[in-house]
Amino acid sequence: MTKQPLTLFLAAPRGFCAGVDRAIKIVEMALDKWGAPVYVRHEIVHNKFVVDGLRDKGAVFVEELEDCPDDRPVIFSAHGVAKSVPAEANRRNMIYVDATCPLVSKVHVEAQRHSEAGLQMIMIGHKGHPETVGTMGQLPDGEVLLVETVADVATVPVRDPEHIAYVTQTTLSVDDTKDIVAALQVRFPQIVGPHKEDICYATTNRQEAVKAIAPKADAMLVVGAPNSSNSRRLVEVGAKAGCNYAQLVQRADNIDWRALEGIKSVGITAGASAPELLVNEVIQAFKDRYNVTVETVETAVENVEFKVPRVLRTDA
Repeated sequence: MTKQPLTLFLAAPRGFCAGVDRAIKIVEMALDKWGAPVYVRHEIVHNKFVVDGLRDKGAVFVEELEDCPDDRPVIFSAHGVAKSVPAEANRRNMIYVDATCPLVSKVHVEAQRHSEAGLQMIMIGHKGHPETVGTMGQLPDGEVLLVETVADVATVPVRDPEHIAYVTQTTLSVDDTKDIVAALQVRFPQIVGPHKEDICYATTNRQEAVKAIAPKADAMLVVGAPNSSNSRRLVEVGAKAGCNYAQLVQRADNIDWRALEGIKSVGITAGASAPELLVNEVIQAFKDRYNVTVETVETAVENVEFKVPRVLRTDA
């Protein structure tokens, strides 16, 4: 039987960002330095394949610091943690390594700086997401107010409308966030924003690549985990940019082939915590079924690299 022709539009950039790459490296280097087990508070990044691979090497994933023994190293995930977490680790004399993405740490520093200037913070983010919890936990209760939508802006109960600043989660939809910021600026004309966009370069670049592909693809597949905020945003961006069928898949096994019947082109990208191995797996699944032509759509070149903490670069 002759295979039908199919064009795969492959997004570039896609997959691992520098923060995710660094976080995974931190766990691997900690295992090399201290041996197993090394404890990790929360999933180091939101990807089951990555987490399972590190678990096989000796990482133990827990939800809270109280689940860790005092005498083994613990790593804080790339999403960041509230100030109370390292404070508790210090109280217990634990060895800990903070794998918070430096771009998330930048948001933490901004929040602290604005607070010290007497401004109450508004955070644009998703309730319960580890990054949002960590950022809000940089300041005392009540000092950071969460808004998730434009509608939330109308009712957020601020202390003083003339002394307000905002920060954002780093993995949001660029376009949705612009609308929320605009609403904040209308309600609070004196609101202070970040010096530089909080949404990280990798999130922005991956969304731009999807926007370039979506109008010419019959379907868009985003390789990523259901609990990955940036991956889910890519699906939304693809749908809004004109792709009739945009779907999140964890692996090739999750592809709904029936939904793709009759298509002639598919866009493929991956969230910032999805390894390239899983993208290749998806591409191979299409090659098994179609006569595939792969066309890379490159909208940016990334060469960002973040150093791992000094404690892992020294023998001490």
